[in-house]
Parts: sequence; structure tokens; C-alpha cells
Amino acid sequence: MRYGGIEFGGTKIVYGISDETGLLDRQQIPTDTPDIVFAKLVSYFQKQNIQSLGIAAFGPIDLESGIITTTPKPHWANVNLRNAFASLSVPIYIQTDVNGACLGEVIYGAGRRHDKVIYGTIGTGIGFGIYNNHQLIVAEGGHSLIHRVSNDRFAGTCPYHKDCLESLASGPAMEKRWQIPAECNTNVDAWYMEAEYLAQGITNIAMFYNPEIIILGGGVMHHDGLLEMIQEKVHAKINGYILEPVLMKPQLGDDAGLYGAIALAKGEGNGK
Repeated sequence: MRYGGIEFGGTKIVYGISDETGLLDRQQIPTDTPDIVFAKLVSYFQKQNIQSLGIAAFGPIDLESGIITTTPKPHWANVNLRNAFASLSVPIYIQTDVNGACLGEVIYGAGRRHDKVIYGTIGTGIGFGIYNNHQLIVAEGGHSLIHRVSNDRFAGTCPYHKDCLESLASGPAMEKRWQIPAECNTNVDAWYMEAEYLAQGITNIAMFYNPEIIILGGGVMHHDGLLEMIQEKVHAKINGYILEPVLMKPQLGDDAGLYGAIALAKGEGNGK
């Protein structure tokens, strides 16, 4: 049998098909307007003879209806993903993008053999996927409120919460604060601040869910040494109160969401 998977990201959409032996094809397009995107995706999957389709999408998203709700991404608010693919006449399973990535790592990557896993993506946005004893939990951890570093006068990027994690520590936040893309930034103070903010958010979510491991992906995490800086700060903030989670990078790289979407199509997780 053949299964389809799509990861809707803020800047790109990754999609493909798989059978029981593994991934057969992978494609990528920019996250354009919905009409352009859906025309390309539906045309692709109509030719693939898939049995079911898994979707991991940015949000917030109502999993039952498949509607992306209040996203700040232009043109995508109130878009119904389930209706967009109804013409394929196959079962459709939908999860958040970070839960999709989390499930991908649990089934195929760094989270195998673990019952409590959190996946954090640090990039265009910030989000956390949560896998707890064979269930996916939807959360908006990227919008948890954090304390500003005392000398940080940056206004923030989130239109909803100026002092949330995404507003202060996402890739666009780093670029606007320091006037240089994160991947080009060599300022030690910039990365110290970034590690502090991420450690606050990660400590908060660890206190709620007490995971065994936390997998951190996304473009910002490509910076050398950032993972170790965050781990050191999380260690200090937890201060022995709970069992400290191990922080690691994803084994599936930037395709964790695609693999998770395919896992949803195969009936893994709790996609709707």
C-alpha cells in the first residue's frame, strides 16, 4: 500500500509518498497562497494511488474540522485543509506541524524506544510537539510567556504576545533584533540571549510533561554550540527538582514532519 504525507511549514511545504518499505518520493514547494499550493498538491496525489493522507500543518488548527484558525501567516487563516483534499476520496489524518515532527522522530528517529518525548522546532516560528505514552498532545508552548533579559529592548514579533517565546527567540525575532539573519550572526551576546530564552521555555514545558528527551530542530538550532548552551541553562533552572531531560538534535533533520505525516497516514499517533 502507498501512503501520502504533507508537512505545511511557514516557508516551505514538503510532501511525498511511502509504502511499507520506506519513503518512495519527496517533493518540496514554497508556501504560496492556498489556491496555488492546493492545486499542485492535489494534482500530485491524484496520480499516486494512495490509501490515506497524513497532514502535519502550522496552526493554530482545529484537528476535527481541519481548519487553520488564527494564524498570522497571510492568506492562510480559516483555510480548511480537510476540504482541500476531499477530492482524493481517502481518509485524511491531521496534526500540528510540531506534533507531526515529534511523531516522525518517535517512530523513525531519535525518539524510538521512549514513551515521553517533546519535539521543539526553533525557526520561522517556535512550537513544541508532545508525545506522552502513545498519545500526541496539542499545545502552544511557543507562545508561553517568558522573562526578558534585562537589557533586551526589542519589541517582539508576535502580534498576540510581545513577551512570548516565539516573539523573542524565533529566527525572525533574532534577525529583527540584531539586524542580521540568525545563520550569519556571530555575536556571542546574541546567542547567549537566545539560549537563555529557549532554556526558559524548555524548562517550563519540561516541568509540565516531565519528558525523557527533548528533540530540538529548526533552522536556528543549526548554530554550533547552541544546544550545549541551552542544556547547561536548563540544568541550572531545573536545579535537580525533576529528572532532567536529555536535549538532542533530530535524526531525521528537516524531514521529521514529513515522516510524521506519513506515520499519521499509516495509523500511528492520534491524528483525526
